[in-house]
Amino acid sequence: MTRKKILVVDDSALIRKQLGDLFNRAGYDVGLAKHGQDALEFIEAVDFDVVTMDINMPVMDGLTAVREIMRIKPTPIVMVSSLTQDEAEITFEALEAGAVDYVPKPGTLSLDLARQEQEILDKVAAAASIPRSRLTIRRQAAQKKLDLIRKKNQPKVVSDKVPERLVLIGASTGGPGLIEEIVTSLPADYPWPVCVVQHMPENFTGIFASRLNRNAAVEVVEARQGDRLTAGKVIIGKGGRHLHFSSKASGHLAVKLVPNTINHFFCPSVDEMFCSAAQVFDPRKIMAVELTGIGDDGADCMVRLREGGAYTLAESEETAVVYGMPKEAWERGGAVKKLPFPEIVDEILAYGEQH
Repeated sequence: MTRKKILVVDDSALIRKQLGDLFNRAGYDVGLAKHGQDALEFIEAVDFDVVTMDINMPVMDGLTAVREIMRIKPTPIVMVSSLTQDEAEITFEALEAGAVDYVPKPGTLSLDLARQEQEILDKVAAAASIPRSRLTIRRQAAQKKLDLIRKKNQPKVVSDKVPERLVLIGASTGGPGLIEEIVTSLPADYPWPVCVVQHMPENFTGIFASRLNRNAAVEVVEARQGDRLTAGKVIIGKGGRHLHFSSKASGHLAVKLVPNTINHFFCPSVDEMFCSAAQVFDPRKIMAVELTGIGDDGADCMVRLREGGAYTLAESEETAVVYGMPKEAWERGGAVKKLPFPEIVDEILAYGEQH
């Protein structure tokens, strides 16, 4: 069986060695590059299955290199980030430019080394399996997204009315661009709250929510303890905490931020959000959506939502960057429908017209 080829791009000799040794042990053929310009020369000469890309490098930085690689030879790229606020901003720009995911730079998380290495290997393996044609689809979707962005000075609609319905969305690898397309498609008077769990670390979710809020007609916020779910508000699950809900005397649902006491691999977890919603809100008035991502997070509790009468959707393989989470949701019987992403956007908009 042919070994997959990976290019590790980092100006630190230590990080190149750490990642290179990890990927060698996992069975990859490994190439090493010191900066973006070095990477471009490798990319032109060799067909790599996946690239890991540092952000801050001399000669050519990671963001510039991503843009150039996607221009000359589209290849799945996983950003390697120290997870600082500055690097989080650049990582989002890299995702917009065509990178498919990001991983923590070794030593930047307080997780045990084995767990951190497993996350890196899982995400790199998922990226390496993405067909080149899927990268092209995502670049086209990014262009469509630009056409949907609202005027920044458009006033947000604020409503204190108790919403009758609820939209829940879960995503992982390949998800940020889809979430942005959904959120920027919502009209200012969208009548239901939308809650999103996108697998992201703590320093990323607030920045992600702020970026979405700048371009959306609706209000987009990072989840805050006790925050009420109101019409047209989009709540992004906070990294490092599970997104749960509680019912208030007013009839509103409110956010509960819950620590990862049962040690879910992902925190926030889609399953945690889905199951909490099913416990405190009528499932018959919930739309739940499972988008692209590795693993099976969300699949079990989507089954529970569907059994309670929720309208449940899974993204189909033809558009999912990584057909993992939606596949599991569909095969376990959790999804009423399996649809390509553009049709999921249409369904979410149509759900807003139900009164």
